[in-house]
Amino acid sequence: MAPKRSAGILLFRRGSSGVEVLLAHPGGPFWANKDVGAWSIPKGELEGDEDPLACARREFGEETGISVDGPFHELGSVHQKAGKEVCAWAVEGGVDPLALRSNTFSMEWPPRSGTICQYPEVDRFEWFDLEAAARQINPGQVDLLDRLLGVLN
Repeated sequence: MAPKRSAGILLFRRGSSGVEVLLAHPGGPFWANKDVGAWSIPKGELEGDEDPLACARREFGEETGISVDGPFHELGSVHQKAGKEVCAWAVEGGVDPLALRSNTFSMEWPPRSGTICQYPEVDRFEWFDLEAAARQINPGQVDLLDRLLGVLN
């Protein structure tokens, strides 16, 4: 079986302290007490023959409640530990993380309880400088931060 493919947007801004990136913390009970290595770029799975950049823009909108316009800088693909391929683009922009609103998903919680609960796909967003982002982001996505620097230099 082919690995799952996702596409996402690495939003960045330039400030007095250098480049910062917006990362998303996954929602739901499984991720509630996980922090280091749990954060991600806003991303989601491609649907059928969907164009990866179109998917990245759609998923960014679903997970943040806002849309982004280019120019988009292609960062290529990375592979996460479980095998998922993530295609990414960087775009410059500024947003207030507290103003972002994620879509939701349903799941049974606690397991085998019969109770279906709603959770946000992303429970919080935060700006990180590149050093902090490298600690917080899913280890399979760290290369995207280096590639961002390559695009900016």
